[in-house]
Amino acid sequence: MKIAIFGAGAMGSLYAARFAMAGHSVVAVDPWEAHVSAINASGLRMRGPDGDHHIKGIQASVSPDLAETAELVVIATKASAVGMAAKAIAPLIRANTTVLTIQNGIGAGARIADHLPAESTLLGVADGFGASMVEPGFVHHAAMKLIRLGEVAGGMTPRLTSMEQAWQQAGFNAKAFDDIHQLIWEKLLCNVTLSAPCTVYDCTVGELLANANHWATALACTKEAYACGLAEKIHFSFDDPIDYVTKFAEVVAKASPSMRLDHMARRASEIEFINGAIPPLGKKHNIQTPMNAKLSAKVRRLEEAFLGDSP
Repeated sequence: MKIAIFGAGAMGSLYAARFAMAGHSVVAVDPWEAHVSAINASGLRMRGPDGDHHIKGIQASVSPDLAETAELVVIATKASAVGMAAKAIAPLIRANTTVLTIQNGIGAGARIADHLPAESTLLGVADGFGASMVEPGFVHHAAMKLIRLGEVAGGMTPRLTSMEQAWQQAGFNAKAFDDIHQLIWEKLLCNVTLSAPCTVYDCTVGELLANANHWATALACTKEAYACGLAEKIHFSFDDPIDYVTKFAEVVAKASPSMRLDHMARRASEIEFINGAIPPLGKKHNIQTPMNAKLSAKVRRLEEAFLGDSP
């Protein structure tokens, strides 16, 4: 199968590497020219719990045209770039092309639907990879917990089952779900709890947990998001969101959320699709969301301070 990875950052590079190792024809599209050049010149290096791998044969380009004739297009960009990615690949999509989008936050499916037929799209949730770029052409990941897959409209379909099998055959712990929106929201609760708070307080997850006042602020974000999820008719797999996010935080205590890492690298974050996505939902359902609004505003101000210096 020809697979195009659109957005070959840390996670996208892992997808590309694993699928190429499984024998698929893989192309990677990314605007990072140094990374593209490194892949084309000497292959893609990957380091993880199962050792070091050097994968050759992956084609890379800054042009979306490389994705033409792909049977599977995985959109692995930042959430803010999903719409642009969908628009770029729209002319290349054929009747037999499946588009799978895997991002943090909510709303990716809707942004893709502005440019592509909804029936062509699957949604995914990646959990527990701890991926990062070491240098151009070299990606590292600390673990590989789970890839969750689902249809936008819900239900189990032959296409979804086949997609689950393809990811499993490529070495991923992958599972198809008949309600992917539940999984997206359950990850969102963890992201809302940890992302903006760790960024604003400039701390790891463990340091956030250890500070009673900061952790109380984080849990206020959790409660607001959970109320909005219930109003959106999300069927959570638990009744106690505080217990759920606390246990998750304890497991990843040494980590920093990607939002904090973005700020450390002076990059724009995904604030609008995580904590920033909660206040509009609160307004829609007449639910008060002051803490998510407050922290989102602080994250935006931090970004304005360093992005304003950029050329």
